[in-house]
Amino acid sequence: MNLPNKLTLFRVILIPFFIAFLMIPGIPAGKWIALAIFIIASLTDFLDGYIARKNNLVTNFGKFMDPIADKVLVCSAFICLVQLGIIPAWMVAIVIARELVIDGFRLVASDNGVVIAASYWGKFKTTFQMVAICLMIANIAPLRIVTLIVTWIALLLTIISLVDYIIKNKDVMKESNS
Repeated sequence: MNLPNKLTLFRVILIPFFIAFLMIPGIPAGKWIALAIFIIASLTDFLDGYIARKNNLVTNFGKFMDPIADKVLVCSAFICLVQLGIIPAWMVAIVIARELVIDGFRLVASDNGVVIAASYWGKFKTTFQMVAICLMIANIAPLRIVTLIVTWIALLLTIISLVDYIIKNKDVMKESNS
């Protein structure tokens, strides 16, 4: 297993620790430890892709697992933040629905021998979501307006990236009907 794939697996392994430190009451500095774990996990997302592309280490495992690891990390964080009363459930429902629709497109495309690559809109979306999650976990009073703005931008990018995927890959659905 190459380094980028190890980083992806490391990100997946960090998720339950992140959730535990964020959600179990009474852990000293729990939210700060959760924040540190989330930041480390988020950085592995950028690092594994960079290393894989730079060193020609792109694998089918990485193409499949990297986006799943990202989605599980981000969706888990958002669900926890709903439970903590920090973000409304309807926003998280939009995020999760977008991920399921894109996964559906990717499955249909895969059945037709087509690989749907991540778009720049998707990458911007993920970045803004991760920054918004960090800001929400930190919950620093002077940054509340910034947190709100970043969260709304993340939601807007979630919708834009969904529309972008659908428009760019509408032929995938046509091929499946033949």
